[in-house]
Amino acid sequence: MIDLQVPVLTTERLTLRGPEAGDFDAIAAFYADPVRSWGFGGVLDRNNAWRWFASMIGHWVLRGYGFWTVETKDGDVVGIVGIWNPEGWPEPEIGWVMFEGFEGKGYAFEAASEVRRFAYQVLGFETLTSNIVPGNDKSVALAKKLGAWFEVEYDNVNMGTDHLYRHPSAATLEGMA
Repeated sequence: MIDLQVPVLTTERLTLRGPEAGDFDAIAAFYADPVRSWGFGGVLDRNNAWRWFASMIGHWVLRGYGFWTVETKDGDVVGIVGIWNPEGWPEPEIGWVMFEGFEGKGYAFEAASEVRRFAYQVLGFETLTSNIVPGNDKSVALAKKLGAWFEVEYDNVNMGTDHLYRHPSAATLEGMA
């Protein structure tokens, strides 16, 4: 068995940890819901949700980064947030999903801020993007809250028309601190 050794990140209210087999049911429920999953590729049956979940874990092996499972300090699994760069992506992006009942609490902002800090300070990234399907207003609002701005519309190999939001560079964020 491969030991992924996914770094554990912590914030004031959250722990970001590597994915575990027990996280799959929450992923499957997310992908089964057409309203919640449309901005993240749309509905997947349980079998294909498993394939996506397995690819999410494999991404860590192939790239050295990926999605973390986000938990509250009380142990509630509230979503996934991480860095995604599969084949065909223009460049690495910060992506996020909050599971049903956990939106609107600031968890996505808190987790994405910590992931971006890690990407810049530990992985040495200079910049990141967030790729957002047009009409996903909640994700656009979060990207803007993180300081990102619309840069370009492009044809995403998996999603079709997509909007790329550029995050402030590592140097810009350091200058703002």
